[in-house]
Amino acid sequence: MKGKTWLGAMALLGVSAALIAGCGGGDKKADNKAGAKGPKGAAMVYTSIYPDILDKLCKPNVEKAFPDMKVTWFQGGTEKVKTKIAGEIKANKIGADVLMVADPSYYIFLKNKDLLLNYKSPQMKDVILEADKDFAWSPVRVNNMIIAYNKDKIRKEDIPTSWEDLTNPKYKGKIAMPNPMLSGTAYVAVGALSDKLGWDYFKRLKANGLRVEEGNSAIQNKLLTGEYMAAIILEENILKLQETKHEPLEVCYPKEGCIIINSPIGIFKSTKNPEGSKAILDWWLSPEGQKAVTAGWMYSVRKDVEKPHGAKYSLAELNKNAIKINWEKLANEDAKIKEQFRTIVME
Repeated sequence: MKGKTWLGAMALLGVSAALIAGCGGGDKKADNKAGAKGPKGAAMVYTSIYPDILDKLCKPNVEKAFPDMKVTWFQGGTEKVKTKIAGEIKANKIGADVLMVADPSYYIFLKNKDLLLNYKSPQMKDVILEADKDFAWSPVRVNNMIIAYNKDKIRKEDIPTSWEDLTNPKYKGKIAMPNPMLSGTAYVAVGALSDKLGWDYFKRLKANGLRVEEGNSAIQNKLLTGEYMAAIILEENILKLQETKHEPLEVCYPKEGCIIINSPIGIFKSTKNPEGSKAILDWWLSPEGQKAVTAGWMYSVRKDVEKPHGAKYSLAELNKNAIKINWEKLANEDAKIKEQFRTIVME
């Protein structure tokens, strides 16, 4: 027992060291180079990156990279950030310099309003995913919506293999997903699945007792207790619990394809510190910034950064069978899609 305890402690120390190094803390040369550019002034970043990943892994390293610039952050779910920005647009006083939220369709909306600054980072030469054609935004991290289950609470023959499986009566009353009114990635999942499988799919999920939770924490906890047999959730949540808490949650990569969300970064035209904002964007696309992304169990957009620890497939492998997403439709029909979901599933 003592041997197991010692091994567990060493494993946790290894994870902590990897995370710190993954955020660029181990590359003093790169940090000094970034700091040598000397951007000054202040910059505000609005982001939907999870608070613990942001606070423990990324804020300190951004501050280290830019010692002469005061970088502040507003963190919230994508929909919360969008609501904040909507009020600021109305008041003609946007508070953000840099934006990092999950839903690419929102950047299309902002670009159509001529609110984003076109900027092509020199780091784009090593980025394997497409940016906006005018570089109003660039991909910075990749989120993957999957199905999760608890291997200790489910029979082998009941393990899901597809999105369609969730409509099977054996899962009745034991399936869940995050609320697309609050979560940008959940909204993308609704748009992708309704296009792929039709709105009838959500009618069948509703008939099979689909529960809509406010956030991922409730879903994770109820998967652990066995209240849910399966749930639609971000892969990063499951990988994190596997590695940091050794929980028995597993990932199903649905045979119809995963929902790959190339989450962007962009700069507002209204920024009062364009050089500082560009430097922040460059850092996030650099190997150091991208290691911070994978340390948070998300996929990197670069060709020279490994997949997140615990992920079964590389991004290139996942993309071969990914569900196609109509980003223009998601940008232009936001209210319509959400109302359709609300009417079918939440009433």
